[in-house]
Amino acid sequence: MENPLSVMIDTGKRRFAAWIAFALAIMLADQAAKWAIVEWIPVFGKVPINSFLNLTHQHNAGAAFSFLADSAGWQRWFFVVLAAGVSSVLAVWIWRIRNEGPALLGAALALVLGGALGNVIDRIRLGYVTDFIQVWFGNWAFPSFNVADAAITVGAAILIFDSLFLSGREHRA
Repeated sequence: MENPLSVMIDTGKRRFAAWIAFALAIMLADQAAKWAIVEWIPVFGKVPINSFLNLTHQHNAGAAFSFLADSAGWQRWFFVVLAAGVSSVLAVWIWRIRNEGPALLGAALALVLGGALGNVIDRIRLGYVTDFIQVWFGNWAFPSFNVADAAITVGAAILIFDSLFLSGREHRA
């Protein structure tokens, strides 16, 4: 008969590996999409998809909504260190929930981790992040973003939903 503890440990390692693989897949999808944009669309170029969506080629040296983009360059390494720290915390969190954590929480953490890694690669290599998805509502344009940004946003939304409605529910009951 197999030891239940060894089965749980093996399952935990497999779950951890699966979440890390998912994060790496997000990172690779982001990098592949950015590569295609850089190859096929000139900087500031625009390819309309429909009335509310364009593919574009933008460089963002700042954070969300180009926050700190006009700074003297220190923000590049600040965001690299910040993303590395956040990524480390996320990897440890995924490790800690490997045996008993809910799948939704693991997916959310992996989405944020994969997105953070995708953008930090750009910052290290290029000094800026390549953004390429542009959404329009009438005459208003949402700031351009990329696959990594979308993954971070979806992962963060799931984390918020989880913290409000799912995590700790058994303790409240």
